[in-house]
Amino acid sequence: MRKKNKTGFFSGNESKKTLHKNLEFTAMEQYKLLRTNLSFTLPQDEKCPIIGVTSAMRGEGKSTTSVNLAYVLAESGKKVLLIDGDMRIPSIAKKMGIENNFGLTDLLKGAGSVQMNDFKYEEFNNFYIMPSGALPPNPSELLGSVRMKNIFKSFSESFDCIVLDLPPVNLVSDALAVSQFISGMVVVIRADYSEKRELENCFRQLRLSDVNVLGCVINDYKDGRGSYGKYKRYYKYKTYGESPEKE
Repeated sequence: MRKKNKTGFFSGNESKKTLHKNLEFTAMEQYKLLRTNLSFTLPQDEKCPIIGVTSAMRGEGKSTTSVNLAYVLAESGKKVLLIDGDMRIPSIAKKMGIENNFGLTDLLKGAGSVQMNDFKYEEFNNFYIMPSGALPPNPSELLGSVRMKNIFKSFSESFDCIVLDLPPVNLVSDALAVSQFISGMVVVIRADYSEKRELENCFRQLRLSDVNVLGCVINDYKDGRGSYGKYKRYYKYKTYGESPEKE
């Protein structure tokens, strides 16, 4: 299937920079508050809700939010699967210090079977992390395929919750393609970074695709002094996948 490095599937070094337990108290509590709020917005009759996490633009912190949301859900006792569904610029493997030579793309292409124990996080027996795998030429088509639907159906029988990290809505159609299979979407917004027109376009596309928006996460908010008066440069679709930047 895949070879492990000398430190095992999880090296653990990178995850120390990401996981909420290593963040300051305020950030830790906000992730727990997000977990609580989602319990009120998710369908109550769904055995295994599938939560998509996206943003309007690059660099808003969606992947970090995905990791920490999945972590606090697992911390509460739920059996959780975190999937890196960003098959253009995957970052979950790097953030968590794990290998990325087999993952979601390989399953979607039918390249071998999966042993879920290989994706188990070392700290929690109920937390599993699946990286993106190899970069495919057609991510949107794969995410919107019947095979993706069947994979979710299979995983839903084994987990209490699935968190799916997805590319930004305004750059590619991947998040919209897979939205038909998920319970709802969390939209991450970065203070002093996200542009109003980009947010408007993001929510317009989500609405037109009939996506259930579970709520928004304001990221990088500084002591109540954040504003949307200053914006940074963002990447358009043609550069998505070519330049590294904070995700």
